[in-house]
Amino acid sequence: MRSILLWAALLGVVAFLGGFWSFATRVRTEAPEPPQAQAIVALTGGSLERLSTGVRLLEEQKGERLLISGVNRIVTDDELYAVLNVDPELGACCIDLGRRAEDTLGNASETASWARERRYTQLILVTDDYHMPRSYAELSLAMPEAQIYAYPVRTRFTDPALWRSDWPTASRLVSEYVKYLVIRGREALISLGTPEEEAPQDETKADAPA
Repeated sequence: MRSILLWAALLGVVAFLGGFWSFATRVRTEAPEPPQAQAIVALTGGSLERLSTGVRLLEEQKGERLLISGVNRIVTDDELYAVLNVDPELGACCIDLGRRAEDTLGNASETASWARERRYTQLILVTDDYHMPRSYAELSLAMPEAQIYAYPVRTRFTDPALWRSDWPTASRLVSEYVKYLVIRGREALISLGTPEEEAPQDETKADAPA
């Protein structure tokens, strides 16, 4: 019995390491420019480039409106627009600042409410590369009816030369991978309790990152 448990533990470790290696490789993949969509969502919490990329896509008319989800409550609209060098007229007409979200799950909930209020079903999702699989999974669960185009922003944390030699960086990626696994596990449990005819269909999704 002990040997069976030992082998099971070893297989579990190997599976985890293999999954992590695949995860770290996939999140480093260069993303193509996103297609035209109805709207854009950029998530706060990591690099400022997430937000500036969302603004750039809006200026390029990749979507008619931009939601910046998870803005700190003490930051004013003008302060954020100044940091992002946003034209005030563009901000007034086409950018919404969400301040309810405090984590990735909150981002998904905030985005779903915002999108449904405006009847958006095609969204470009912008966040850091290592954060994209978890963000995409959360938003897909919150909006199973939507087409979501992942547009990850490259960060230094996914550089193999860095995370393979720097423990804090590797820990960040491992932590993100574990959180992603938790979401996929939750997704699997939800699917088990959903009648087959009501289960989300994979073909309705677009550009899944992982």
